[in-house]
Amino acid sequence: MACDMNTATAPHSSQAAEAAQPVTQLEFARQGVLTDAMRRVAEREGLDPAIVRQETARGRLIIPANVHHLADSLDPIGIGLAASVKINANMGNSAVTSNVDEELKKLHMAVHYGADTVMDLSTGGSIPEIRAAILHASPVPVGTVPIYEAVTRVRRVEDLTPDMLLQVIEEQAVQGVDYMTIHAGILLEYLPLVQRRITGIVSRGGSLLAQWMAAHRAQNPLYEHFDAISDILRAHDVAYSLGDSLRPGCLADASDEAQLAELKTLGELTERAWAKGVQVMVEGPGHVPMDQLEANVRLQQRYCHEAPFYTLGPLVTDVAPGYDHITSAIGAAMVGWYGSSLLCYVTPKEHLGLPNEDDVRQGVIAYKIAAHAADVARGRRGARERDDALSRARFGFDWERQFALALDPDTARRMHDETLPDGFYKEAKFCSMCGPKFCSMRISQTTSKALEHAASVDAPHTG
Repeated sequence: MACDMNTATAPHSSQAAEAAQPVTQLEFARQGVLTDAMRRVAEREGLDPAIVRQETARGRLIIPANVHHLADSLDPIGIGLAASVKINANMGNSAVTSNVDEELKKLHMAVHYGADTVMDLSTGGSIPEIRAAILHASPVPVGTVPIYEAVTRVRRVEDLTPDMLLQVIEEQAVQGVDYMTIHAGILLEYLPLVQRRITGIVSRGGSLLAQWMAAHRAQNPLYEHFDAISDILRAHDVAYSLGDSLRPGCLADASDEAQLAELKTLGELTERAWAKGVQVMVEGPGHVPMDQLEANVRLQQRYCHEAPFYTLGPLVTDVAPGYDHITSAIGAAMVGWYGSSLLCYVTPKEHLGLPNEDDVRQGVIAYKIAAHAADVARGRRGARERDDALSRARFGFDWERQFALALDPDTARRMHDETLPDGFYKEAKFCSMCGPKFCSMRISQTTSKALEHAASVDAPHTG
């Protein structure tokens, strides 16, 4: 199939990558090939398949679909400006708690309530076993941070070697991981830039690499061996999630020199990955005041050539431990409106502890609200249909229809039913807040009927 204009001018595509047999969705798209995964994304998004292929070829949309996971349990999704805003749910054990069964329960909870991707961030126990179980059970793309597992294989962080990092990355790629957070943008020369920060380096992967670089007085091995990593990822169609090691961990550190220096490097790495035929999305902050959110999105889109933006929150205030699913969902809705493509959820346990099943549920629901609000604000075709349908059901006191359309039907039903007698709610044309006498919608309906009747009585008769 001949390449069209978008495909032929795909950014920085190397002759070697173009000449090789295509493996990745990016390479197929560049060659004008419409894959089954692209067709499925088009079906899910209500898009013309040609648009999905063009956006993928351009690098503005990615389809994280490791060839091994795709052959097992994966139902492909698209992440990018042309697609609906997606959300990610983090899971994984810590060195002190959780196991395979617990992580599978979290996976089920996340997918049930609408997570579009999940990340296994396990740092203890049998990490490969947990990851294998999640991959086999997950219909959504699964991401990892390979340096977490690498660190568990050494006594000290300083003992890590480039070969060990490459080995872990390859093992995870072979296992079926769809995208990997690779912290290749934090460079040795950027470390002094964080000295004046309140919270320093808050990225776990970034802090580990900073420790390694400071001990060895050497450059980031993930940056130095980036092309070798790209070769591994390409062989299995693993997408990059270029990690923002220097993201701000508090409002005072937002949009500082360290964050922006790394962002420019991530733009360089985006082009290098594309040249290897590897799909890319770029991670972003963090903790950012609302008045800086739009500028952050615009800078990422400019520096990183419109590669999909994957943001953690952002949290728009630092004063609400225990409620950071709310402080971050505010920022997530805003950056989703401005152009972020994937929103990494934050649970109520952020900064406090390892999330349990209910924390996962609350985080996912908060972010489904944020993503949907962003789609509505973007004017995405059909995004508001659910809102309008629920509003009609609400005005008609069709409680069952309201519950069915809610993002969390069980909670909506429970909250409604707990203050009305059993079985009574199905017929009640009011809720327990207003009761029958003060229900504005019931009064509005009665008034409308009275006005219609008066109009018909007063209308002149013709004969």
